Amino acid sequence: MAKTSETLLHAVVDAAEEKKAHELVALNLQGISLVADYFLICHGNSDTQVQAIATEIRKRAEELGYRVRLEGMDTARWVLIDMGDVVAHVFHRDEREYYQLERLWSDAKAVTFA
Repeated sequence: MAKTSETLLHAVVDAAEEKKAHELVALNLQGISLVADYFLICHGNSDTQVQAIATEIRKRAEELGYRVRLEGMDTARWVLIDMGDVVAHVFHRDEREYYQLERLWSDAKAVTFA
């Protein structure tokens, strides 16, 4: 299977859904930002759930051969998972409401999944 940002995004979304992440939003940043092609934003309702979501996302990305950098696992309030072309933001519910990344990146189009 070819390594593409779309393939990685789908694997990351599947991983987050498997761990019951809430309100998943994938944003297409192509042509808007040089940071990444896609952002995935989701949240968990507890520190344990946030850590489980982030761990599963990291595992799936590494299985596909991506190098993964993680920040925020200790506090589990906002875990950033940088996989190069895809960056996942796994928030604790309260922090997601506070930071509102979807509003900050409102120029980006939401990605829909069939």
